[in-house]
Parts: sequence; structure tokens; C-alpha cells
Amino acid sequence: MSCQGRLHSAAALPLFLALLIIPILAQQKGEPGAKLAPTPAPAVPGFDERVKEYIKLRERLEGKLPKLPPDSEPAKIDAHQAALAAKIKEARAGTRPGEIFSPPVAKHFREVVRGEYQGEKLKELRGKVREADTKGVPLRVNTAYPETKESIDMPPTLLLALPQLPKQLRYRFVGRNLLLVDREARLIIDYMPDAVP
Repeated sequence: MSCQGRLHSAAALPLFLALLIIPILAQQKGEPGAKLAPTPAPAVPGFDERVKEYIKLRERLEGKLPKLPPDSEPAKIDAHQAALAAKIKEARAGTRPGEIFSPPVAKHFREVVRGEYQGEKLKELRGKVREADTKGVPLRVNTAYPETKESIDMPPTLLLALPQLPKQLRYRFVGRNLLLVDREARLIIDYMPDAVP
């Protein structure tokens, strides 16, 4: 290669590197040492809509209760939670399993769990749910999740892979089953069997 050709190649190298690096820096929002934000789980048709419907119902029912002052005593907070749970149970009387975890939604959730947990990771998850004190937690919609029973938090990687929930709701494992629980009212809103392979 001639001297002039080598000079052209040397001059083109910084431009080539800049074209590779600039998009990466743009994704990091220009913050030094910033990491790429995790990609949120895609929406699951049917599930997201039904969760929103439940939250609307819950907010309407809670709006009928006397408001709790921020400095309320524990006894008043417990009474408020019990009153909210009673109103939700009454409004959702006759609700059957699968109203939120419909068959297509349950199939999607099982696929997500299977995709996240295989081999050693799956053994660890099975061990965790097996060892937790959740015996006696009723698998019934509109039933209280007993306060004396352990609540297994979802592993962070799985939470990122599943649809994000509003602050009022939580995912919970009971055995191989996945429950949707109202955090404050402590009610089982829905459940799906065989979530853990």
C-alpha cells in the first residue's frame, strides 16, 4: 500500500470508531458510567386490561371508606384494611380462578418462567418455594392470604420478565402456583396452577 493510501486509512479509523461509539453513548443518556436501563417486559393483552379494571374497582371502593390520616395508629390501619378487603370481596363475589390469569395469559406466564428458569436455576427456585412456610395458604380467589404465612418475593430477574404490576398488587409463589395478591387488603385476587415447571 502506498504512503498516501496508509494516510487515508489512518484518517478514516477515528471516523469509523466514532460511528460505532456515538449510538452507544446516546443510549446511556450521556451520563458517565451509566448502564443501559433494563427493557420492560412487553404488555400481555388481556392481563394488563384486567389488572387495570381491578385497580379501578379497588380505587372506587376505597374512595367510599373514611380517609386514613398519615399518623394513624396500627389498629386503625388494620380496620381500614379489613373494611377494604370486605368491600372487594363483596364486589367480586362469584369471581372464579382465571379471570385475570386467563388460559392464554397463564400459558404466556408459564413460558416466561420456563425461559428464565432451567437447570440449576430451576432447582434453586423449586427448593425456595418448597422450603417456604406457605402450607395452608388457600388457593381460592377472594380469600385472605394468611398474615402468619410467609410471602415469597419474586426473584428480580423474573419480575423484569413478567408484566409490571401497579403498587397495590404483588406476585407470590405458593408451591408451584403463582398468586396475584392485593398487598394492602391481603386478598388473593387470582391464581394460576403449575407456574413453576
